[in-house]
Amino acid sequence: NTDHLLMRILSKLRPKVELPTSALIDPSEIERAVAALRARGWWLMDYSETELMVVLLSREVRDGEISACGALSHIPAAALLLAYELHAPNAELIILNSVFNPFRTSRQFHYLSQRGELGLFFASGVQVDRHGNYNLHQLGPDLDRPRTRFPGGYGGGLMYYSARRTIVFRTEHTRRSLVERVDYISAAGSTPSDVLRLGNPSKLVTPKAIFRFEKDEGVLRLDTTNTPWTLDDIRANTGFDLGVNEPVAPTPAPTSEELETLRVAVREKMITTGTYAEWARRTLGAEAQSA
Repeated sequence: NTDHLLMRILSKLRPKVELPTSALIDPSEIERAVAALRARGWWLMDYSETELMVVLLSREVRDGEISACGALSHIPAAALLLAYELHAPNAELIILNSVFNPFRTSRQFHYLSQRGELGLFFASGVQVDRHGNYNLHQLGPDLDRPRTRFPGGYGGGLMYYSARRTIVFRTEHTRRSLVERVDYISAAGSTPSDVLRLGNPSKLVTPKAIFRFEKDEGVLRLDTTNTPWTLDDIRANTGFDLGVNEPVAPTPAPTSEELETLRVAVREKMITTGTYAEWARRTLGAEAQSA
């Protein structure tokens, strides 16, 4: 109903615009909120940040290629299935700890990668720096006495060397997550020329922007910005130099076909196959279904 729709609009705006939290909505609130939204360059979008990330990652999957993600990788898993539904029906998908995994052991998966057969892998880290290094191990300047310690990356460091392309993604785009230099290198973006390496990072994808990896320079460079973020927004929230001085092109927004397929076909497939089923039930299309 109308009240419910208005509450959804206000819920989008409240993190950015100070508004009363009363359940009784005065139409003048909406007018003031929309005016403030436009003044600050924000847009009302019909998709969540999670859905945006799934769509952006899915566009990196190529038809006929072996593409994979590791365990506890909800967003890449949905991205792989979305790509399969829309533009990569001949892609071979590997989603560890799911029915979309042809191997009995992770060792077999690692062997496939070492043979050079893995076309695309999705990876993430607590920190990512401008050289494409990512950190999944610990935080703090003292390596022997870290401030925080994490489980680590298991085979992620290997995949970074052996997968033909790696898309690094980070759901938090802040100066604490995108840093000049990571506290600990779990996986290196570049290596000396005498080190055998089959692939490199290709892109870094966040809710705010997409960076491309310049292999010759060994650095990430801002490629496109996601709506509604501006170059100034990206610069203010990134802990390293963007490599550009002028505004870059906007990232194409998710299409209605991408969102519909994600919210219906992919969501249903994840639920019926038990592939992060509860996450898919709770997250994909949640806004659309509550309208």
